[in-house]
Amino acid sequence: MEVLLLSSLEKVFADERPSAAEYGYFSMLSNERLSFQAAFCCEKSSSVTVEITGRLAEKTKAYFVKDIPVGAACSEGADDFYLRKASGDYPDCLIPVDGEIKVDGGKWYSIWAEVSPDGEVGKSELCIKIKSSSEEESKKLEIDVIDAVLPKQELIYTNWFHADCLCNYYGVEPFSDEFWRICENFIRTAVIHGMNCILTPVFTPPLDTRVGGERRTVQLVKIRHSGGKYFFDFSNFRKWVSVCRKCGIEYFEINHLFTQWGAKHAPKIVALDRKGREKKIFGWFTRTSSKAYDDFLRQFAAAFIKVVESEGIKDKCFLHVSDEPNEKQLETYAKRAKLIEEIFPGFKVIDALSEFEYYKKGVVKHPIPCEDSINDFIGNVPELWTYYCCGQGHSYLPNRFLAMPSVRNRVLGMLLYKYDVKGFLHWGYNFYNLQYSVKAIDPYKITDAGGSFPSGDSFIVYPSPKGEAYESLRLKVLYNGFEDMRALKLLESKIGREKVLEFIDKDLFKPLTFMEYPHENDWLIDMREAINNKIKEN
Repeated sequence: MEVLLLSSLEKVFADERPSAAEYGYFSMLSNERLSFQAAFCCEKSSSVTVEITGRLAEKTKAYFVKDIPVGAACSEGADDFYLRKASGDYPDCLIPVDGEIKVDGGKWYSIWAEVSPDGEVGKSELCIKIKSSSEEESKKLEIDVIDAVLPKQELIYTNWFHADCLCNYYGVEPFSDEFWRICENFIRTAVIHGMNCILTPVFTPPLDTRVGGERRTVQLVKIRHSGGKYFFDFSNFRKWVSVCRKCGIEYFEINHLFTQWGAKHAPKIVALDRKGREKKIFGWFTRTSSKAYDDFLRQFAAAFIKVVESEGIKDKCFLHVSDEPNEKQLETYAKRAKLIEEIFPGFKVIDALSEFEYYKKGVVKHPIPCEDSINDFIGNVPELWTYYCCGQGHSYLPNRFLAMPSVRNRVLGMLLYKYDVKGFLHWGYNFYNLQYSVKAIDPYKITDAGGSFPSGDSFIVYPSPKGEAYESLRLKVLYNGFEDMRALKLLESKIGREKVLEFIDKDLFKPLTFMEYPHENDWLIDMREAINNKIKEN
């Protein structure tokens, strides 16, 4: 048996012995969660067990890194900063270690170990032992827990939560007891990994839906329509808010009030008639200029405002009109945006918009540009947000595809700090559908939405058999990036922002940007150690 200690930035493929230098030391702050890996290969097929000992052993979780099939590794026009570009099995899903693990001889595997000192400080040694029926191997590493704590995350981070996908995968009815249990589990995992804002389906979100098609109804607000008036029951919405707050959610991102790609139609909205039968009252058959829908929105807005005020979350709600309007759609979008601004006074309306000229025209007051367009917005908007998705697989832009090296995932944290980004959005926390939601999929078998997106774009957690979220190594690495961002914030509180910015760029050939950063894992690891040393010095 061969065992190698590696950093969390390595990805261990079954058919390749890791070439990275072994990892024997790291430092962390007392409220962080950092990980390392024990890669191993047995000569013969066997069942292995994992044992971790040391002062921090009880505060260390061990996971087996499960390989996941990748169909589309990247899109056409992708750059050269990928680990591989072929389809095949890639390491990603983290399964909590519980008993024996069956492995094939001659293949490489990895145990992911996450350390959470939870306030315990000082230097200590951690030992990890991999044992089969015929042999065992132990490795040790030193961990220095610094007597300092990361500040609270100020970044507003949303990764779109798809409640209908959980219903489809687990076969549960929306708003049943089991629905709420599963949602709470998945929301809690998101919050633990930095998400503090959640897409909230007051109506079934009109996202990634084929024109004329529909997604499963997960409308939180019950509606009754009679005599031109609408009566709203917000009990499920209030329960959603309660569950989310219990998990640690602070902000509520209300679903888009018009369809994607141009705001041409109303979203699917259902209501009960006098006999208690549910029927669609708005949808693809409703043009955006519909006076009936305008009247509905006005009545809904008046009721909604009272509810969010009573819940104390009015200033924590964000509204959407429609995603990424293009030039042909600007006029329609602008009219709809004006209506939403009028009937929801005082609310912040945010939408993905990457053309700066559209922002200058006042179409969107709070734009969210993609990473490759962010330079046009830096210093030119009152509050900078950004996002990435399937389109940001070129020009070395940070992203989270399965085929990308982990440094490309984690470097986002330092960039968010450097450019003082206030919000970050991604569209796929758990999108378990084919593109346009024409069919539900098994995320353990299809990871590219049926060849439509690079694998890893549409989800970052996996559904466990018990209705809980299995984390991915990509989720862990992205969260470590947020921890880097918060560590820089802590350092800023000690030496000032200007000196921190100088410190970030001082040893680089070119200043750090979304397209320019060192591609070596060692750079990011060494940079974080340097940040920690600066914190200790001050």
